[in-house]
Amino acid sequence: MNEAWIIDACRTPRGIGKKGKGSLAEQHPQHLGAVVLEALAKRNNLNTADVGDIIFGTSSQRGRQSGDLARMAALEAGYDIRSSGMTLDRFCGSGITSVNLAAMHIMSGTEDVVIGGGAEMMSVYGEEGATPSMFMDNGNLKLRSMHPQPHQGVCADAIATMEGITREDLDKQAYETQMKAAQAIAEGRFDKSLVPVHDIDGNLMLDKEEFPRPQTTLEGLAGLQASFAPVADYPLDESGITYRQMLNQKYPEIDIQHMHHAGNSSGVVDGAGAILLASPDYAKAQDWTPRGRIVAMANQGDCPTLMLNAPVPAARKVLAKAGLTIDDIDVWEINEAFAVVSEKFMRDLGMDRSKVNINGGAMALGHPIGATGSLLINTALDELERQGKQFGLVTMCAAGGMAPAIIIERM
Repeated sequence: MNEAWIIDACRTPRGIGKKGKGSLAEQHPQHLGAVVLEALAKRNNLNTADVGDIIFGTSSQRGRQSGDLARMAALEAGYDIRSSGMTLDRFCGSGITSVNLAAMHIMSGTEDVVIGGGAEMMSVYGEEGATPSMFMDNGNLKLRSMHPQPHQGVCADAIATMEGITREDLDKQAYETQMKAAQAIAEGRFDKSLVPVHDIDGNLMLDKEEFPRPQTTLEGLAGLQASFAPVADYPLDESGITYRQMLNQKYPEIDIQHMHHAGNSSGVVDGAGAILLASPDYAKAQDWTPRGRIVAMANQGDCPTLMLNAPVPAARKVLAKAGLTIDDIDVWEINEAFAVVSEKFMRDLGMDRSKVNINGGAMALGHPIGATGSLLINTALDELERQGKQFGLVTMCAAGGMAPAIIIERM
């Protein structure tokens, strides 16, 4: 079986995902994808006619984000029309899955050059044609009776309650991730991979991370009101069913204590990222120096009602596939969808916390849903290079109770 080599990776800065406030909010989602694809082509003198496929993750494929964003972005980026593109949705896990599928194309010998990545503009949520259902099951009552799936924030609070994780624990992690992100930005650790975003007229829109709040304090976090109590008890349809009732349908013993808020949950942002992968033979023919290789990949399902707990078994599964141990991993990127996700992950695996989200995570930098996985792989690779270390593991929870995972090796 072929190896899949990582040739390059880049991403946009993440802009605040709110119209009237975010610097990217007026851009077209396809344009963000085009920005990173054009950068990869220019940085690597890529013959785009050789690109077998471009696989993007976009979770909310509604409104302006519908219609195979990957293909449209590639065309805007000037790629040869003989290249191809597809767009997938594994909810938050889309951006890891897109890279994993790109690697599989190469490892199977199907293609020699494939790009994996993602783009998501959360600022378009709520536009006409872009509003999702209140229910994950989209009205499938049989599925709801089998696997009720509440709002993820309610799930996060339920897991923290079950695990005995306190509000103070969650706020401490939120504060620490802000401080780590601030240090990474100050030291220029992201500069290698960030691609400035210009509008179609050439005006600079954003060239640095827009979401971080380095002024965050523990006192300030402690003063924020928990966000998901009113969400848990809001009647969702004419029957009056609530997310709390849905969760208690499966776990009647849980008295949910609400702890998550805007400060210890992931940020709403716009962003895109892309990773160029190639077979060894093709890379050598182009005189490319690989930055890394794909070691192992895995997917894992877990309880869809609690929804957020699959990263731990996903990590164990991908480690087993790679023949590695927890101690072998030098850099861990665990998406901070909510503080409880990464907190539980570190507790369950008994990890060295200094190796986890070294440059901050989604609570500080934001979580552009379908793109985030590819951004995290990029960040892990950059950090491995900065430290001169070997292995990185990236995983993240996804709605429906899933988690993809990937292990990469610096070359």
